[in-house]
Amino acid sequence: MARLLITVTALAALLSIAACDEIPGVSTSTTITKKSAPLTADGPAAPLAAVDSPDGAIQRAAAVVRVDPLPDQNAKLFGVGGGDPAMNGLDAHIAFFRSPAEGWAVYRIGDILDYTVLSTAPGRVDLDLRESTMDSATGQIGDRHRKVIVQWTVGADGAAPAAVTVTPAA
Repeated sequence: MARLLITVTALAALLSIAACDEIPGVSTSTTITKKSAPLTADGPAAPLAAVDSPDGAIQRAAAVVRVDPLPDQNAKLFGVGGGDPAMNGLDAHIAFFRSPAEGWAVYRIGDILDYTVLSTAPGRVDLDLRESTMDSATGQIGDRHRKVIVQWTVGADGAAPAAVTVTPAA
């Protein structure tokens, strides 16, 4: 049963990543090819049932709209969609795998429009964050870019870090 739940959760996350191609302001590291000719059915259709889990894990997985693995870091950046996409709407996180029993150590970077990975190094990722701004006098929505350094010290034997920091950068 646990293996089925993991498989369904992974499938939901992959489907949500594929679906976000049509959400304005949200990008993924997955490229969807649209140049292929439509497939022709070759057998009977199999119906799928809507899936949910009592703890809401499937719904949370479906909210993932972007995933960027960090090579050789046992880590990934990911974004969860939600809220008003005109004013940010991508809740960005960095996560470090602990173990199958413990899952991931997850740290929230912030609510932004989008991020670009500028560079990576052991214990570090440099990001360009794109954020919505609101002019309180006029009510006009604008946007800005700010650069940050996300750093951590890897634990003993590659364990997840105990702390992560975000530092403004030029």
